[in-house]
Amino acid sequence: MKFQLEIDQTKPETVVVTAHQRSELTDQIEALVNQAAGEDHLQAFTEDDWRILKYEDIEYIMMENGKTFAVDGKGESYRLRQRLYELEEMLPASFIRISKSALANEKHLVRFTSGFSGAVDAVFRCGRKESVSRRCFAEIKRRYREQ
Repeated sequence: MKFQLEIDQTKPETVVVTAHQRSELTDQIEALVNQAAGEDHLQAFTEDDWRILKYEDIEYIMMENGKTFAVDGKGESYRLRQRLYELEEMLPASFIRISKSALANEKHLVRFTSGFSGAVDAVFRCGRKESVSRRCFAEIKRRYREQ
């Protein structure tokens, strides 16, 4: 592995990491860069107040009745202003699509369970379950095989 640092005040600051595959080190670098840029959290709302919700505290994000909600480690839901596709673009790579209406933080995934009908659920640390689409589950399996 090589490290290269270029200091040029005329160019915008960017961090580029070239790696053979995603690893714990690449995740740590991504988290460090996001934290330094102030991009490691979202504004989340409840009926009474708002709070800062760090990416690492989010178990999953779901759409319900046209609104976006983030669920934290305690199982509490918070309303987000962004749409799911906007969040998918801005969140770290540890957030994976599990259905048309949900993103999961794979660091908080405990296991996948399947029922008699063949439906698959993602089980999170907080104890909640969220349905996984067949298409997304095939992509998740492919992703884990490559690691």
